[in-house]
Amino acid sequence: MKWYLAKLVYQIVCGDGAHTPQFDEQLRLIMAEDELHAFQKARSIGEKEQDNFLNNFNKPVRWKFIDVPELHAMNALIDGAEMYSRIREEDNADIYIRVTQLKAAHLLENSVHQCIRLN
Repeated sequence: MKWYLAKLVYQIVCGDGAHTPQFDEQLRLIMAEDELHAFQKARSIGEKEQDNFLNNFNKPVRWKFIDVPELHAMNALIDGAEMYSRIREEDNADIYIRVTQLKAAHLLENSVHQCIRLN
């Protein structure tokens, strides 16, 4: 098993979403057999930790998981620990989401190819 550092991206939508698009970028430690399994595990964590709640003004807030655009091999640390979080405001939510998903697709493709070469 190896340690990986994965970036998980969430979109934060408050109320009806009529605000500057916000994104939370989190770095998480993931323990997995290889890069492909680390990627899949990071995606699973992201999906499980999506959330909906009411804020202090009784407005709905939604944390929507977007994808895992980055994954890096690491030394042994604590499984699943959040290492970094950054909330971003973007002018164009659709472009940010698309770039995040394209990075994730590229990462998945590279992980699959690496896994195939090892087996």
